[in-house]
Amino acid sequence: MTLTEDQARTLLRDHALRVTAPRLAVLRALSSAHRPMSHTEVLGVLGATDWDPATVYRNLVKLRDAGVALVASRAEGIDRYALAGHDADEHRHPHFVCEACGRIACLPANVAATVTIEGEWAASVRSATIQLRGACPDCLQKADAARD
Repeated sequence: MTLTEDQARTLLRDHALRVTAPRLAVLRALSSAHRPMSHTEVLGVLGATDWDPATVYRNLVKLRDAGVALVASRAEGIDRYALAGHDADEHRHPHFVCEACGRIACLPANVAATVTIEGEWAASVRSATIQLRGACPDCLQKADAARD
């Protein structure tokens, strides 16, 4: 769901955040992404700007702290951000980490088994993330082509 500039401005105001050009740009980059993005990937999407990388990072953190964005993946120790939806669990689905190219991809929720638990571990299990590792379809295709 790519946000228009007006929608992005409204979302920021609704979360008591100042509307600034860097914040709007970061928010719109996240809203147009089809997968969680790292700070470096957000910088790449933004292209050449007058903002330094620290400004972009601070805005990612501010959006996360306000509940506008969330850290959807921490694969390889790198936070990858996604736009938070109306449903707090909207982005609670498995992610695939390609060990060949490093790509992180969202997978359909039906890829993972449903786990229900009560008691001491219930909150931990609900907030846990699932990551599958291997070679992504593109890397598998390249490997198959190289063998032929």
